[in-house]
Amino acid sequence: MLAANKLSVRSRVPMVSFLRQRGVSLVELVVGITVLAIALSLITSILAPLFIKSTDPWHQVRATELGHSLMNEILARSYDENSDRSGGMLRCGETGAPPCTDAAQFGPDGSETRETYNDVDDFQGFVGSAAELTNLLGSSLADQYLNYQVAVNVTYAAPTQVTGINLAASQAKKIEITITTPTGANLQFAAYRGNW
Repeated sequence: MLAANKLSVRSRVPMVSFLRQRGVSLVELVVGITVLAIALSLITSILAPLFIKSTDPWHQVRATELGHSLMNEILARSYDENSDRSGGMLRCGETGAPPCTDAAQFGPDGSETRETYNDVDDFQGFVGSAAELTNLLGSSLADQYLNYQVAVNVTYAAPTQVTGINLAASQAKKIEITITTPTGANLQFAAYRGNW
C-alpha cells in the first residue's frame, strides 16, 4: 500500500508542476493590452502638443528671414512716386518739387505689380501667400514658405513717432510687415523710411 501511495504522489507531482508553469490566459492578455493601450494614448496625448510646439522656433526663424528680406526690398525702393530718381537735389514736398503722394493714394500706381513697384508706398495693402511670393529673380518661394502669409501696411509716420527728429508728417513713412506662420503665430516687423 505504501508503494501505491508513493506512486500516486509521484504521478501527481509532475501534474502540479505543470499547473504552476502555465502561461497567461486570454482574459489576462486582453486586459494587459487594454491597459497598455490606455497608457500609450495618455502619453501621446500629453506629448502631441509638445511635438507641434517644437516646430515654432523653426517657423519663427523662417518668418524672420522672410520679413527681413521683404523689408530690405521695400526699403530699397524710392521714397515716393514724386521723388526724383535720377539723384536730383529736391525731394517731394520741398519748395520747387511736386508734393508727396497723399496717404489716401498709397498702393500700387495703376497696373503695377510687385516686380514693378518703384516706391515704398506701392506696397501698401500688399497681402500674399507662399504661392504668390517670389524672390527678386522671379523664382517662386512656394516650396520654402508653404502656408506662410504676408501683409504690408505703409503709412506716414506722425512727427512724434520719430523721436528726436523734427520732420513734417509727410517726410517719413512707417512700414509694417506682418508674417503669419503655418502654426498661426504673427511676427511683426517695422521700419521708418525717411525722405532723403
